[in-house]
Amino acid sequence: MNFLNNNMSVHDLVELGKSRHGEYVNAKPFPSGYFDDLFNPEMLRTIISEFPEIGKAKEDIKYENPNELKLATKGEYRFGPVTKEFVHFLNSQPFLEFLQNLTGIKETLIPDPYFEGGGFHEIKPGGYLKMHVDFHKNKLTKLDRRLNILVYLNEDWKEEYGGHFELWEKDMSKCVTRILPTFNRLAMFSTTDFSWHGLPDPLTCPPDRSRRSIALYYYTNGRPEGEVNVGDKARITTTFATRDGQDSGKMKLFNSIVNLANDLLPPIIVKTIKKFRNT
Repeated sequence: MNFLNNNMSVHDLVELGKSRHGEYVNAKPFPSGYFDDLFNPEMLRTIISEFPEIGKAKEDIKYENPNELKLATKGEYRFGPVTKEFVHFLNSQPFLEFLQNLTGIKETLIPDPYFEGGGFHEIKPGGYLKMHVDFHKNKLTKLDRRLNILVYLNEDWKEEYGGHFELWEKDMSKCVTRILPTFNRLAMFSTTDFSWHGLPDPLTCPPDRSRRSIALYYYTNGRPEGEVNVGDKARITTTFATRDGQDSGKMKLFNSIVNLANDLLPPIIVKTIKKFRNT
């Protein structure tokens, strides 16, 4: 199957990573970027037809707490045949070389065949994902999380629907970049202790629409000093932050309790808390 658009070859893809490297690493507020129409649109439309009704399978995840109101699949068992081929391509050597060239990450990128935290994501009207930085260690492989990519599946998505992917300053003082989740847009960013991102405001799309995406994460064995705070190097949970004057006191209290638990409790109990948050 041809996964790339406009007769692009895998060699072209690898070279594209090289040509966009400077743009990516110099992006504000941290290394990030997006590509439009990179993939075969008919292939993506087939994936849309395979998109499951998330929440119907017992392994699906429903995030419902002051930080997040969204749905996600777990692993690859909910992927249809074309979706499975596509995500395997996104974990293949040519795509990894494209990402390596684009980001300039020195350590060898390693995909996650278990899709820990990744896979199909869906946010329905009124849903949100507050500002956060991601977990740093994959709980299964113990590798260091370095890169997120998102493939958006939302045809005819309008500005007024909201759902922008927001990237904020390292001190959480303001939003710098907003990316509309339009169809066939590939967004990506390097994950550190300072890469604050999210979809913090409730989604305002019509009731018959939802914001759909495929998320994949990439890892390395070790990472440069300074990308994460010393005490956070082995963190397996996400850290959320409130926006001054924009988020609720309930969210702030909830996060204070969770963050304190992360700092003080043994890892086995932290894992239990994580399951509690993902009801």
